[in-house]
Amino acid sequence: MNTSVKNIIAPDKIFTVKEDQFASLALELFQFQHQYNPVYRQYCDLLKIVPDKIDRIDKIPFLPIRFFKTHQVVSTDFEAAVIFESSGTSQTVNSRHLVKDKAIYTRSFNEAFRLFYGDPSQWCIIALLPSYLERKNSSLVMMADELIQQSGHPKSGFYLNEWEKLDNSLQQLESQQQKTLLLGVTFALLDFAEQFPRPLKHTTLMETGGMKGRREEITRAQVHEILCRQFCLEKIHSEYGMTELLSQAYSFGDGIFNCPPWMKILLREEDDPFAIHINNKDRQIRGAINCIDLANIYSCSFLATEDAGKLYPDGSFELLGRLDNTDIRGCSLLAV
Repeated sequence: MNTSVKNIIAPDKIFTVKEDQFASLALELFQFQHQYNPVYRQYCDLLKIVPDKIDRIDKIPFLPIRFFKTHQVVSTDFEAAVIFESSGTSQTVNSRHLVKDKAIYTRSFNEAFRLFYGDPSQWCIIALLPSYLERKNSSLVMMADELIQQSGHPKSGFYLNEWEKLDNSLQQLESQQQKTLLLGVTFALLDFAEQFPRPLKHTTLMETGGMKGRREEITRAQVHEILCRQFCLEKIHSEYGMTELLSQAYSFGDGIFNCPPWMKILLREEDDPFAIHINNKDRQIRGAINCIDLANIYSCSFLATEDAGKLYPDGSFELLGRLDNTDIRGCSLLAV
């Protein structure tokens, strides 16, 4: 049967989902992806999964994220509108995410940004993403570019390694008391902070992770401490996203992330990938991060990441670093 995805689950349904609707929508999407995603179905078959018996989200199989390095993880047969590719080193194999409908990705990051930060037109948005600009097919660059355009501020834009120009721009924006977002990859923010420290009263600093061998590895807490000291800030914001996800989580400080309503974090035991923690209503728990991203309609919404984390009772989470024996990537390299 050649069923259209629109007849099963529409983007409008995803981006308007309420908390009490999330589980049923995730289960509905599981049934669709099990049927129309060959890689995911084969993985489930190897686990001897009976789809009709999957009646809770903690029973849903989570596909190891490394499958995006070796397979085309797609639901339905389509020609990709865009292919996102992860960052890495010359010794690693990069992940590739084939995206059927680019509009789903743009809606996801637009609605999430507005949920957490408001209308982009109220911000001057500056992106310090040299390593991402130097390569093609970065989902982060696409997101930043769209938000910069929506900002409409004359100082909004991308910077490579133009530290003096960036410092001059920030000085002018601060003098105008312009609300500014400086979104940057970690190593570039640290390089800039060392050479051009200044108090930033009207600027929000958001790091996206990523050292990639550019600097000595230090913890996220140490990164935030340096940036806070150099720019006289109380908090550093963070973005948690990756090539394999079409949604992002955000932190307003202290490394505690919150997801948009269509994204949820679960934890699994590090030594047992099929043991999912299902109840942490009265305590925080630690484990390996599983992510449900309902926006991944045409790929796979149920991914077992290679990050370790801590999950809080309210659904927020904290990154604790990479699991052992995983490849270096552009995001999530910092242990806490």
